[in-house]
Amino acid sequence: MKLVMDVHLQGDAARVAAVAFDDWAAFEGTKNYALDIPHVEKPAKGELDLRALPWFVQLLDANRLQPEVIVLDGFVHLDAQETPALGRRLHDTLGGRSAVIGVSRSVFKGTDTPDQFCIFREDETPALVITSAGIDHGAAKARLRAMHGRKRKPTLMKLAARIAKGSVDA
Repeated sequence: MKLVMDVHLQGDAARVAAVAFDDWAAFEGTKNYALDIPHVEKPAKGELDLRALPWFVQLLDANRLQPEVIVLDGFVHLDAQETPALGRRLHDTLGGRSAVIGVSRSVFKGTDTPDQFCIFREDETPALVITSAGIDHGAAKARLRAMHGRKRKPTLMKLAARIAKGSVDA
């Protein structure tokens, strides 16, 4: 099993969502999950925002999920020097049991993003930035290219975002 996970912050609350799937080309998930977080503290100024880390782990534990791969909307590494971001911290927290692939629509902050991190899912759209831990980077990029969806962002990632926002039931 594989998971796409996302989180949505709304005021002082948050909602974490996950969509399970088996095939990289799947256009719908096998099961959806959600977890509401009633109170969220503000992140420490100037520090990496890791607030979602315990929420992701809590959702996984509550549903006894042990995915082989987790796809996140965000970074696994913040730069080409592999400075750890939320995805890397999740991978480490899970003891390396699940590979983590980060998908971002924005480039690395403060630097030019090397081409090795970019993929194009559609000819005329900007590239997605792919970072990963626990899986070969080339394989991670190939998996993201194979995911269903005509547009830049894969269908299952859009679904996880809608569940996290509460516009679709889990």
